[in-house]
Amino acid sequence: MVDLKTQYIRLKADIDNAIASVLESAAFIRGPEVRLFEEELQRYLGVRNVISCANGTDALQVALMSLGLKPGDEVITTGFTFIATVEVVELLGLKLVLADVDPSTYNIDIPSVEKAITPRTKAIVPVHLFGQCAPMEPLMTLAERHGISVVEDTAQATGATYSFSDSTAKKAGTIGIIGCTSFFPSKNLGCYGDGGALFTNDDALASLIRGITNHGMKVKYYHETIGVNSRLDTIQAAILRVKLRHLDEFNEARNRVAEFYDNAFNDIDDIKVPHRHPDSTHIFHQYTIRVPAESRDALKEHLENEGIPAMIYYPVPLYMQKAYSHLGYSADDFPVTSMLCNEVLSLPMHSEMTEDQLTYITERVKAFFNNK
Repeated sequence: MVDLKTQYIRLKADIDNAIASVLESAAFIRGPEVRLFEEELQRYLGVRNVISCANGTDALQVALMSLGLKPGDEVITTGFTFIATVEVVELLGLKLVLADVDPSTYNIDIPSVEKAITPRTKAIVPVHLFGQCAPMEPLMTLAERHGISVVEDTAQATGATYSFSDSTAKKAGTIGIIGCTSFFPSKNLGCYGDGGALFTNDDALASLIRGITNHGMKVKYYHETIGVNSRLDTIQAAILRVKLRHLDEFNEARNRVAEFYDNAFNDIDDIKVPHRHPDSTHIFHQYTIRVPAESRDALKEHLENEGIPAMIYYPVPLYMQKAYSHLGYSADDFPVTSMLCNEVLSLPMHSEMTEDQLTYITERVKAFFNNK
């Protein structure tokens, strides 16, 4: 699904030098590379503050901690996402409220969010799924009308750009009060271990977040708030500095792969290719098609038999997960989510794909439908 080795070979000299410089300095925790990476990512995103942390899940948890939410406060998020988005809500004793998604973009559905808002709603967490921004302009308008904080989960969309009706544009993760991301190796901007970050234009909030990620202290051994231990390793920061310089290049390569897939599948009625919403660029963290539910699993097996990996993101809706059965939801509450979990299939997608690989994959997908 992702070829990290070929990408490493292409960047090997710069990455090896970056790692060696950290080993020589022995500044493994909060070394200068961490600060430099944060500053460079700030400039790339056009945001005032980037605070790195240990992983994307910590970023989400710290973001909610920084908002001063109390047990029982409600947080609305999508029911079609990776589990990290919702588990931090439960871990903090907040009330998880799920919304349905749009059938074309797979992102959170505004009418579903509006229906879920109550006087206890304190935060909304949109997920920029598969590399495309959620509908941020109407979501921000809705949130501002109700006095609700918006925390963006941009783990799959670092580098995507959202355009507003007034012609302004912002990077994913810089629109709400806080943005959160992951640098898991498979991400468009990924390190060689775990890593994450938070973004905000609020300087006071950034100061609070920095303290929370460092055991709740701004001055050593003086703890102003309850915190956690969540730091980005210096070696990972050094690697990310190298890869950040190539992020737009990576995303452009992914778009070329997506265009190849689109062109190959445009005459197959049973395949719905990913929709591009005009308000957002798409960086294709995943290339996810929809096929008839009765064909999906058979297509996945067919591709695997041909040596082609294919993944289902996500096979089980969150409301059906055993850990979240206490929420009391049913399939009727999320008809689109339920449909997508039976129809979606993600094909290999990364910046190093060759035309030969793409031809091999698409010919075998087409063969499956031609032989039905």
